[in-house]
Amino acid sequence: MGFSEGEAGLSVGHRSLWAGVRALAASFALFLAFAPLAANSQAFTPAQRAEIITIIRQAMKDDPTILKDAVTALQQDEAKTQQGAISGIIADLEDALLKNPADAIGGNPNGDVTIVEFFDVRCGFCRRMVPVFEQLIKSDAKIRIVYKDLPVLGPASIVGARALMAAQKQGGYVKLQALLMAANPAMDDATLKAASDKAGLDWARLKRDMDAPEIKARIDTNLALSRQLDIQGTPAYIIGTRLLPGAVDLAELQDAVAAARKK
Repeated sequence: MGFSEGEAGLSVGHRSLWAGVRALAASFALFLAFAPLAANSQAFTPAQRAEIITIIRQAMKDDPTILKDAVTALQQDEAKTQQGAISGIIADLEDALLKNPADAIGGNPNGDVTIVEFFDVRCGFCRRMVPVFEQLIKSDAKIRIVYKDLPVLGPASIVGARALMAAQKQGGYVKLQALLMAANPAMDDATLKAASDKAGLDWARLKRDMDAPEIKARIDTNLALSRQLDIQGTPAYIIGTRLLPGAVDLAELQDAVAAARKK
């Protein structure tokens, strides 16, 4: 393949570079390569810079997926950068995330890997994750779960979080959580009493404990933690030094657990 007039004016090294660029025009490497070239534009004449731009534009016309690949690669790169920053924050918050004695615990309390779950009892995506976690715990008996109630969906969610924390005082957090997550009920007294009775809890005590100052303080603490971690919604999971936002699949959870176990 011959060189264009603009390419012919480049040095041997530059000609080799741009021959490669043209051959790999369908990749995002081409798109990213343009940024450093712009920063070092003094290395090329105006005609050469124009030819480079023409090559890139023509490549994108010939293969429109280049732009899509570019956006995808950029998003992945930004995600890696954000994950790196979040990992440092997670390390700094280790005690608050993993060792708060007030938190409800699920799975194996003595497990070798802990999953911190930020959830809203009224969140549909959180509810979708219930069977996924059931599979995870069934397949791995060494997982410890720390539940962080994060009521972000309005007043009813706050009522639900308070009910769960009050149930914890009677040893019934996990039972009541399962009932509320399965049914997605209204968080009114009649519904909560029915769920409380089904879980074998003392409704009068639970109702009274829901207004305890320490329960409000726990919710405030969880909300503050979520802001520090830049958690934008529920569910969100901390596994090792990784933050997994949103409803993820079983394989992704297992991969994160395996990675945490190696450290």
